[in-house]
Amino acid sequence: MRCRDVVELMTDYLEGALSARDRERFEEHIAGCDGCRAYLEQLRLTLKAVSRLADEAIPEPVQAQLTEAFRTWTSTAR
Repeated sequence: MRCRDVVELMTDYLEGALSARDRERFEEHIAGCDGCRAYLEQLRLTLKAVSRLADEAIPEPVQAQLTEAFRTWTSTAR
């Protein structure tokens, strides 16, 4: 598995969505590639930080406004 392949699969890996074979190949690559291992760790830390901020930093009315704006944007983008 190449670094490019690993990067594309990182989110699925963290969500536990890879097949057993893909997970095995992913983990083999990570074990031998310092760059991809560092990237994976940075992604984990970033997701952890964002999940903490998402719950605390945005007041409920603002969350509702952002959600509505996103829905409007995605419906017009189609």
